[in-house]
Amino acid sequence: MMQKELHPENYRMVVFHDMSNGEEFLTRSCVNTSETTTYKDGNEYPIYKLEISNTSHPFFTGKKMLVDTAGRIEKFNQKFRKKKN
Repeated sequence: MMQKELHPENYRMVVFHDMSNGEEFLTRSCVNTSETTTYKDGNEYPIYKLEISNTSHPFFTGKKMLVDTAGRIEKFNQKFRKKKN
């Protein structure tokens, strides 16, 4: 049983949606949301959109993400390259 006046009043079930891979999971939270969605169980819940979660983070998945360093370096060189006369 939760102690009175210690926990937030809006503690409820919320769907968290990972925007990078489309995974969704349902858990209790008090995060502020304005949208709702229908979850796999057929019930409607508030939804909170995440950029990354444990289902898409390289640390948890073991997959390395490729970073376009060559593109960034080339962009930098083009921007700061000295012009020849």
